[in-house]
Amino acid sequence: MLEIINFSKSYTGGKPAVSNLNLKVMPGDIYGFIGHNGAGKTTTIKAAVGILNFKDGDIKINGMSIKETPLECKKLLAYIPDNPDLYESMKGIKYLNFIADIYEVSLQERESKIKYYADAFELTSSLNDSISSYSHGMKQKLALISAFIHSPKLLVLDEPFVGLDPIAAHTLKGFMKELTQNGGSIFFSTHVLEVAEKLCNKIAIIKDGKLISQGYMDEVKGDSSLEEIFLELSDR
Repeated sequence: MLEIINFSKSYTGGKPAVSNLNLKVMPGDIYGFIGHNGAGKTTTIKAAVGILNFKDGDIKINGMSIKETPLECKKLLAYIPDNPDLYESMKGIKYLNFIADIYEVSLQERESKIKYYADAFELTSSLNDSISSYSHGMKQKLALISAFIHSPKLLVLDEPFVGLDPIAAHTLKGFMKELTQNGGSIFFSTHVLEVAEKLCNKIAIIKDGKLISQGYMDEVKGDSSLEEIFLELSDR
């Protein structure tokens, strides 16, 4: 579903942010992407979802190049950044309907999904309030509902558990598993290694813009914990 092929990106001045990155996320994968701050995770994610332009390499969504067919690719995915920017003058329900309109979700389907996800995230009673009155956690929940509303084939998340309380984090994990059980794929970055170890079937570790380990979780960590392997590889 997501294939990153020889992807490289440099900062202004020539300093490499990501160097010759290759990885593949298949249907059914919950693929964790971990590394220190500044390792290149967000750069890679923004390029993968069509926000950041790049010249070197290619990134494909369901076999289509994000550079050549960005709109077709974006129809298949949903992206949540680490700090979602929402239209704060809108009410929560208006924002969700706005996103549903963009993805051409039918009225019947959107009503059903909004109720399902808003109830699960305990946000239903606040949907008629202005987004400007929401806490950070409530905004994160609203962004997540908007991501699930069109049943994306690929869900890309940058630090999705930041700002969520334990109940909401548990709910999100359940929805992530549900999406992949229905044939979808998830690619997400996180600093919460315990969550990644329990949730992901595949993992990639990036350091200074270069991939230093990737594969099935059990193969990467062996008999150690993911934290131990991450610290060991990151210190090299």
